[in-house]
Amino acid sequence: MPASNKQHTQKAWDKLMATKHASLLQSRAQCDMDEARLLAAASSHSGDWLHAPPIASIGLRLSDEAVRLAVVKRLGCKACEPHTCICGKPVDARGLHGLSCHKSSPRQQRHSSMNDILWRAMKRAQILATKEPANLILQNGKRPDGSTLIPWSRGKPMACMDVTVPDTYAESHIGDTATETGAAANKTAANTIDKYDELASTHIFYPVAIVTGGIWNHWAVEVVHEIGRRASLITGEPREFTFLFQQLSIALQRGNAVAFLNDYSPLQSYLA
Repeated sequence: MPASNKQHTQKAWDKLMATKHASLLQSRAQCDMDEARLLAAASSHSGDWLHAPPIASIGLRLSDEAVRLAVVKRLGCKACEPHTCICGKPVDARGLHGLSCHKSSPRQQRHSSMNDILWRAMKRAQILATKEPANLILQNGKRPDGSTLIPWSRGKPMACMDVTVPDTYAESHIGDTATETGAAANKTAANTIDKYDELASTHIFYPVAIVTGGIWNHWAVEVVHEIGRRASLITGEPREFTFLFQQLSIALQRGNAVAFLNDYSPLQSYLA
């Protein structure tokens, strides 16, 4: 029962039931894949694509097949018939292998699409920035995806790594993602920070890691909120950050669908 001062609100009662059902679902998880899926589905922003209005002109509309695959992945349903991937590895009925297959060229397309959305948002917010600036790190020539040309915070410009999309269900991550929410995103973000640690003294660095299950690392959430806030000051639209989250979430689901379908050979696709 809710606390006495909250018993008059429906939200307090609903939260109790939702928490109970979430615990029940988690206890019935049959494998690491199910546990990782449930943790991802319960995380903030993983379901932003569900709330996006299907407006094609601004990239918020998913095809019927992309919606089907996004739903079955979120619910853990059967997505395809078991088959052999073009890389030679077996694919079970969940069809999750394509999200991390090393021969899946659409992974790069997903990465580029989400990165472009982020950079267009910065332009909309009138944030002066340059892509892949040279000579930020003189020792080894590494270049982050971009940097602002004016101070971002504490008198320092921001250096932003392009969007990285690790797979929630990859063999290298599943042991962690089944027990800790955001494990793959946080691990990838930490590796990126270590890679560009030379920038810590001169730049505010934001690694943007969003896993295929929809979990965001906290730096990604922070920078999207800030870009949206600054865009709102320019446009007068207070929902700019909401729209940006939705655009990135839609692009993630669209990219996941393409990666999933890519793991069929031409003959398998024809027979399907």
